[in-house]
Amino acid sequence: MKRIPHSAYATLFGVVHLALGVNLALAVLALPLIVLLVTTDPSLSWPLLAVAAALAGPGVAAAFGTFRAHADGESAVLSVFLRSLRTMWRRALALSALVVAVLVVALVDVFVLVPTGAGAIAAPLLIVVAVLALAAGMVGMVALAEDPRARLRDVVRVATVLAVRRWPLTIASFAVIAVQIAVITAAPALGIGLTAAACLYVVWAGGRHTLQPALQTAEV
Repeated sequence: MKRIPHSAYATLFGVVHLALGVNLALAVLALPLIVLLVTTDPSLSWPLLAVAAALAGPGVAAAFGTFRAHADGESAVLSVFLRSLRTMWRRALALSALVVAVLVVALVDVFVLVPTGAGAIAAPLLIVVAVLALAAGMVGMVALAEDPRARLRDVVRVATVLAVRRWPLTIASFAVIAVQIAVITAAPALGIGLTAAACLYVVWAGGRHTLQPALQTAEV
């Protein structure tokens, strides 16, 4: 029987270490959001949920930064996560706050306009705006992980254009996030403690591929 090489065990341990470390760090940073989701009715507490979601944004960017460092050969997790958070938190918080604000305005307007005659025209446009904001937010967080000092205006512009232009990758990321939401809904402990990092890793990988035209131009 052929022995499994030591390098395979090391790789497996590294992946498990990365996933558990990122899940732990994310759970700590997103604790207000998690508590609100578990203890309140989202239909009533959505203003607080929106604030908590915006505050959790820097944790997502730090996770992406940790994935990038791991891809470059870094084995540490928590220290890299904290370093990424320290570097990116201002821009990441501004980006997540912008995305959440657009989502809240768009979705509230949808619920207000649907019962009216204008809803048939305005609601689809507002839903498109909300989807674009989410897509730009996902890719924008990856862009911050690639270049933490990039101007937020440039990040939003490039992320929006490339998320639309490379829409199959964007749809794939949305599908993965939808699966993660379903997992959290059915088994919160599993979703928060185990699969969150895997979901974000797929989103990060897709976002990095989406940004390749911009990254190649920057390298030139």
